[in-house]
Amino acid sequence: MSAKALTQFGLKHVAKGVGRLATDVIESGSGSYVTMVGGRRMLDFTCGIGVTNLGHCHPAVTKAAESQVGKLVHGQINIAFQKSYLNLVEALLPMMPHKSLDTFFFWNSGAEAVEAAVKLARHATKKQNLIVMQGSYHGRTFGTMAMTRSKTIYGQNYGPLMPGVFSVPFPYCAQCSIAAKSNTGFSFENCCMDPVLQLELLLKQETAPSDTAAIFIEPVLGEGGYVPPPPGYLSRVRQICDKNNILLVADEVQSGFGRTGKMFAIEHWGVRPDILVMAKGIANGFPLSAIASRKELMDMQPPGSMGGTYAGNAVSCAAGVAVAKAFEDEDILKNVNARGAELKAMLRSSSLNADTARLIHDVRGLGLMLALECRPGHGYASKIQAKCMEKDLLVLTTSIHDTIRLIPPLNISKEDMAKGIGIIEDAIKDVARGEDPVETGSRGQALE
Repeated sequence: MSAKALTQFGLKHVAKGVGRLATDVIESGSGSYVTMVGGRRMLDFTCGIGVTNLGHCHPAVTKAAESQVGKLVHGQINIAFQKSYLNLVEALLPMMPHKSLDTFFFWNSGAEAVEAAVKLARHATKKQNLIVMQGSYHGRTFGTMAMTRSKTIYGQNYGPLMPGVFSVPFPYCAQCSIAAKSNTGFSFENCCMDPVLQLELLLKQETAPSDTAAIFIEPVLGEGGYVPPPPGYLSRVRQICDKNNILLVADEVQSGFGRTGKMFAIEHWGVRPDILVMAKGIANGFPLSAIASRKELMDMQPPGSMGGTYAGNAVSCAAGVAVAKAFEDEDILKNVNARGAELKAMLRSSSLNADTARLIHDVRGLGLMLALECRPGHGYASKIQAKCMEKDLLVLTTSIHDTIRLIPPLNISKEDMAKGIGIIEDAIKDVARGEDPVETGSRGQALE
């Protein structure tokens, strides 16, 4: 079929509930680029929404998967151990943000891993209730719909949802009404810490500590706007958990595996999670997710209570081992911090430039998990996104606030980063001049 015919076929036969950025058809990917069926080659600053962190078809990952396909494709975990599963555990152990995270369970998707963490937290504590953050994204399965608070579309008209989930504000300083309406000098560096107060009130007014199993938190809000917390916040949450016998669950599905310049984002604040949730970049595109916790908690679950037909697929695990090795062999984190500094410098420059500053409300992020939040009411983010696409660069919007998120490959070259920076900078200038492109399909769509 032609490119046009393939698009029409997809529109006719693929579920309408799937939101998408564009109706083009991707044929191949290599490194920092994807190529469409029609031959159009585009620089990819989406990485499959933070999945192909080492670029498309990374040679070492591809080789490892090809080799594993010839040995064992499906070694069902409830039948016996399989070697690539254990090899991946061995590779991940030294990467964990705390030595207590020494026991693993692999599943397929991020949402499944979150649900595995829910099962573990409820079973280990014998308590039901969960606390999540406003703006959080934890998935679209039936359980995780109740936990996701970034947009109403994810749970709208699917109720009643899983009970026992409570939410509190995340310290989103760029949208803090206290800082905006006071003259006390509150800022990201000097946070009012009202979200800590709100968490303490929640535990007194709505869900007693004796009923609360866990607090689930993305160390950097993902779909909620790529929002890192201010200094001191996560430590305060850890203290509240310790005081009240509540487990702290770090959902690092999007922020993990080097995305923020450290292997896991929570390392920026030196806070120990009781359960770590991983997916996306763990296997560079092969379906795989995981939770890690301390053995004393994981061993409380009776044999047979955890599992899954495809859990810890042998090929995906082999790819995960190759990913772990690539981080060390290729000094990935060094590149993340170098390229991230270059990209963030351009965004900050645009926020100060006399011609473009009026578009920009906030620049934030860590490593190569960066956001450009635009001033509300004008649809600037979607317009900048569309202009980038016109110039053959894929970027995503996110959040209920008008925000572009930038997720380039962690191993992107200096030259390709410079190319991407130039396109984004020009797109911002185009929109500031009043150029009004055709907006992309992401407006109002349920991208994660």
